[in-house]
Amino acid sequence: MDDSASTASPSLLSAAGLTGSEAAARLARFGPNVLKPHRRSIVLQFLARFGNPLVIVLLVACGISAATGDATSAAVIAVMVLLSVVLDFVQEYRAGQAAEQLSQQVALNVGVLRDGARSEIPAEQLVPGDVVFLSTGDLVPADAEVLLAQDFFVNQALLTGEAFPVEHHAATAPVDVDRIDTDTDGQVFMGSNVVSGSAQVRVLRTAKATAIGRIAQALEKRPPPTAFEIGTRRFGLLIMRLTLLLVLFTILVNAMFQRPLLESFLFGVALAVGLTPELLPMIVSVTLSRGALRMARRQVIVKRLSAIQDMGAMDVLCTDKTGTLTEARIRLEQHLDPAGNDSARVLQLAFLNSANESGLKSPLDDAILAHGEVDVAGWRKLDEVPFDFERRRVSVLVEDAAQRLLIVKGAPEDVLRVCTQVEDGTDAGGSPRTAALDDIRRQACTILLDQLANQGFRVLAVAWRAEPGDFIDATAADEITLVLAGFVAFLDPPKESAKPALAALAASGVAVKIVTGDNELVARHVCGELGLEVTGVLTGAQIEAMNDDALRAGVADVNLFARANPQQKTRVLLALKARGHVVGYMGDGINDAPSLHAADVGISVESGVDVAKQAAAMILMRSDLGVLHDGIIEGRRTFGNVMKYIMMATSSNFGNMFSMAAATLFLPFLPMLPLQVLLNNFLYDLSETPLPLDNVDEADLARPRRWDMAFIRDFMATIGPISSLFDFLTFYVLLKVLEAGEREFHTGWFVESLATQVLVIFIIRTRGNPLKSRPHPLLVATSLGIVALAAILPYTPLAGMLGFVPLPPEFFAILGAMVAAYLLLVELVKRWFFGRWERRHPPTAS
Repeated sequence: MDDSASTASPSLLSAAGLTGSEAAARLARFGPNVLKPHRRSIVLQFLARFGNPLVIVLLVACGISAATGDATSAAVIAVMVLLSVVLDFVQEYRAGQAAEQLSQQVALNVGVLRDGARSEIPAEQLVPGDVVFLSTGDLVPADAEVLLAQDFFVNQALLTGEAFPVEHHAATAPVDVDRIDTDTDGQVFMGSNVVSGSAQVRVLRTAKATAIGRIAQALEKRPPPTAFEIGTRRFGLLIMRLTLLLVLFTILVNAMFQRPLLESFLFGVALAVGLTPELLPMIVSVTLSRGALRMARRQVIVKRLSAIQDMGAMDVLCTDKTGTLTEARIRLEQHLDPAGNDSARVLQLAFLNSANESGLKSPLDDAILAHGEVDVAGWRKLDEVPFDFERRRVSVLVEDAAQRLLIVKGAPEDVLRVCTQVEDGTDAGGSPRTAALDDIRRQACTILLDQLANQGFRVLAVAWRAEPGDFIDATAADEITLVLAGFVAFLDPPKESAKPALAALAASGVAVKIVTGDNELVARHVCGELGLEVTGVLTGAQIEAMNDDALRAGVADVNLFARANPQQKTRVLLALKARGHVVGYMGDGINDAPSLHAADVGISVESGVDVAKQAAAMILMRSDLGVLHDGIIEGRRTFGNVMKYIMMATSSNFGNMFSMAAATLFLPFLPMLPLQVLLNNFLYDLSETPLPLDNVDEADLARPRRWDMAFIRDFMATIGPISSLFDFLTFYVLLKVLEAGEREFHTGWFVESLATQVLVIFIIRTRGNPLKSRPHPLLVATSLGIVALAAILPYTPLAGMLGFVPLPPEFFAILGAMVAAYLLLVELVKRWFFGRWERRHPPTAS
């Protein structure tokens, strides 16, 4: 990405701020500080959807059908293609809306130093080099370097996902303007908010050059193709090649035998239409729509229908930690005395400190005050020493009827430094005993703090000092010779529903990987709480140092990616996809939007930010990861029913079309009239319309299923010849046994080909025993009904118009035996094929 339009070189920056003329010149050079996504015209976005090979094949078939007078087929194909294209177009349009949502994040006024004086200007007029004043409650309007800071804490969960505010100090080293690193102490980023304190910052990057701007640009780009899109494209190319091969072969053979050119061309055209799976878009759309309705009843909103099928193929789920696996709400988990034992007294002292602190309450204070059971009746505040970043402590002077205490709470190392004693149990009257904080006890405290840190806890120390009754004016100088009461430890706790959901996903063949902006220790602790064994760790810094090839190799055995920024998260997803995985990503923050956009399946939650929900393909209306497992099963059910149609189209249907083409070599007439080929194809498709309602075997729901062109090709090459074999047997029966003429041959083969390719669905629809796997009643009704209709047509008034004649009764007796033998042979070969395929392609670990 070219940032030259929005980035300043260090030589342009001045700590004294800018003059009005300098600011105007830079505004003309860099442009306004707004995120306005570039959008292609709606017409171009819509037309780009017609580039899929399967869409091209269907459009050609539509045109041919219309040219040959088959208006019904032409209309059906046109409607199916239009629906498919419109759904795809809507998906890309929504992605553009996600980028536009980001522009609303920075619509504010800011205080800036211009011409040596402070003034208020719209944030969109900021330019690199401006000195901006920030204080509690402000949004950071641009990426900036910290010049001066006082108690300056910033919540940058927007970019990192970390729930705890981060303290920033003045930058102590030159800042690399072109490098975005959210771990840098002296930099703040557009869209973050100031939790407490104040600062002066100098703008480094504006608009699209900012970290959030780069996210917006990532959302504007068309996402990488999903597994579903890749599969349909490859399938379309396969059908296109087969169609061209058979049609050219047929026309060439008929030309060699000097048969009527027009009739030969129309027969070739009819073959092309017969080979085209024109019902595939309808089968997919209806199946996905039914799945979406079922998922909506489970409070999962599906924004992009094809994502249901991608979810069924998903074998890796990457998820952010904060807000998806955790509550995104800091909670006080432990209150310990210096020996590491639970202590109600430590909680009471911490509560008194937080309750009487007059400054802006931090999330840690809110977590302490959430313990409403603490009894502080009778206590009143006398004075306070506010928090500052040098001391990193806050003190309150409080009293009740019996005592006056200075209670100090802050960073453990800073509180320990001013402690000389520790609490050591209680005396007979319940009052705390104290002991000297000697080297041994200090070392024990250090060990306890290390243990808490390794478990991912954020820790504050609590200390106190008894004051005389006339002591009323506390200062920082009074924070000496304190008694250490103990420690309070905080976590962003895991969701109760997450552990069983992750276990269910793993049992279903979906590997779970944590991709978070939080630190490794916290992430490890959450993984431990959720029962997720950490098999390997990569940090953002390590990812940054890797090229794409190294990352592709490194992601295989790693399931925890910590301190990862949005760009690094996206690189992890793309590396997994490059390894052949179908990847889902779950997140709910702006920092997750690029990953949601790049994944095969982007999943957000209803409580997520608007940008995340816009970029996602699915939204969980209930913050319960258990519904993800339901969605995966629904996706696999959808995929199973779609694959049934594809396996039909590429086996028995292809076998019949191949037989027609091959028959032209030795028959003195066309094996079937063009109109009969089209009617055969139409009735066959009609019999398959209930497939979206069909049941799917439990075995097919137990593991990820995906498009596999090798599987489809091999299945076609195995089952298709069986269909052709019985077609040629039918030719022999008609020509040699029944001595049929041209019209009798057309009629007999029409009935046989339709009966075999329709009834074989009951064999192909299950990998197991077809007698034990129950098809949907409507599928049974339509299949048997179409076969009966084919047998009756030669005896109806339509027979003459369609070129049919009545068949002798012995034909149907022979047909019954051939169909039974055909189905039995397909069943035997099918079992052999699946057994051999599974031995050669065992499930691999994700």
